[in-house]
Amino acid sequence: MNMEKNTTSQTNESQVMKTASSYIIPADFPDPDIILVDDTYYMVSTTMHFMPGCVILRSYNLVNWEHAAYVFDELEPTPGQTLKDNKGVYGKGMWAACLRHHNGKFYITFVANDTHKTYLYTADEIEGPWIKSEIKGFFHDMSLLFDDDGRVYCVSGNMNIHLTEMEPDLSGPKDGGINKVIIQDNPENVILGYEGSHIYKINGKYYIFFIHMPKGKMRTQACFVSDKIDGPYTGKDVLCSDLAGWNSGTAQGGIVQANNGNWYSIVFQDHGALGRIPVLVPVKFVDDFPIFGAAGFAPKQISVPDNRPDYEYKPLYSNDFTNPAWQWNHIPDKNLTSVNSSTFTVKTDKTCINVVQASNTLTQRTFTEHCSGKVTVNASEINEGDITGLCALEGEYGFIGITKKDGKLLLITAEHKIPYTPWSMGVYDTEKPVIISEKEISTSEITLKATFNLEHTKENVQFSYFDNESGEYVNFGEPVKLRYTLDQFVGVRFALFCYSTEKAGGKATFKEFKLELL
Repeated sequence: MNMEKNTTSQTNESQVMKTASSYIIPADFPDPDIILVDDTYYMVSTTMHFMPGCVILRSYNLVNWEHAAYVFDELEPTPGQTLKDNKGVYGKGMWAACLRHHNGKFYITFVANDTHKTYLYTADEIEGPWIKSEIKGFFHDMSLLFDDDGRVYCVSGNMNIHLTEMEPDLSGPKDGGINKVIIQDNPENVILGYEGSHIYKINGKYYIFFIHMPKGKMRTQACFVSDKIDGPYTGKDVLCSDLAGWNSGTAQGGIVQANNGNWYSIVFQDHGALGRIPVLVPVKFVDDFPIFGAAGFAPKQISVPDNRPDYEYKPLYSNDFTNPAWQWNHIPDKNLTSVNSSTFTVKTDKTCINVVQASNTLTQRTFTEHCSGKVTVNASEINEGDITGLCALEGEYGFIGITKKDGKLLLITAEHKIPYTPWSMGVYDTEKPVIISEKEISTSEITLKATFNLEHTKENVQFSYFDNESGEYVNFGEPVKLRYTLDQFVGVRFALFCYSTEKAGGKATFKEFKLELL
């Protein structure tokens, strides 16, 4: 993105300012990239294997956000992305998109680590329709720059950062164009090498931001600058900062200049089982080099100009099954589902052994460290061996549900744990969940509840059910411990599921979901 820096350093006193926590969205929206078009900010975030995918949010003040669009309903109907292979593309799918607006058109680029392709989507309006094409080559964590001479560049890679000049139509690398390594990290000194590129041209200089993790440090934001697109680049770490005692760093994201001339960055912080949550950090330029926060530390609170102070934002969570807050776990077969605002019905067409392999599961992010979700499940049409219910879904998951065994309905809670395996992205689950509580029930319809405590070091979910006799919710089993793992690479979600272990064709209906912030 080519931007001439506004040298105004003082806030316009006539502008309404908003002060808020630097944790702008307490939910799993990782790998942010951000732009400003007129008075509107747009932010794209990674959605991995969830469909529809590549979510774009909208804001007028950088603090409050609402859903603007999904870029695609489905990416590629492969056996993995449809879960027909009972493996899926967990830890893969679309990653770290680049969002740009150039000559009146929106551009989205990203790679998918299961298809090994680089995708380009373009649209005249942020809501779409988005036109899909492919870029020849594979450009990990890519970032685009439309330079003022009409040339287009891509910065990408891990450890070794590549500059690639692209064809004007972005179909692929330009024949005879620049193609070189411009920045290298030292593998002896880091756990995670430079990646997550974000490139900008500001006042004639080229700036590239990265995430990396030096040995002995948390995740860190770095910046390199050059007078020429192909270097030489010089730089250093600009943000090595914890928030709320998570010791996980705030890094990887873009920068944007507000209409009053001030600069801001949105990065993310690993926040345990809640996921990777966006953090807003002020940026100022001193001697043409960016300083993040206060001397390289992220503040707990931040003041920002509000372009539409009276605007009412729609929440990023919803009790309406047709709301975009809900996403499918992988590409669904909509012939097997029925959805309206209050009811979701799903029928099975295969057998499998766990929730992770179950097709047509409907999910929604957890929101804040303390929230709960409840839903009424009707299991009157499940088959022998079927399991249906409410899951706290991530790599290590738990659920409460109903199963049929020897013709009887049982209420059960279950959990699944995995060994600690760092950097184990894309490992698929082949184990049955472990049932930790069960009891026979006399009704096929019951209201289930999941209550989350996602505070640091606590991170668990307590399952319960509504007892008609007492008129209260009754805890069922001990709290299930949750942990963010890289096999799925996402924060924990509410998930409504039904799967068959013996015979396909069972059906379950969910109604009246309610998410509450506690």
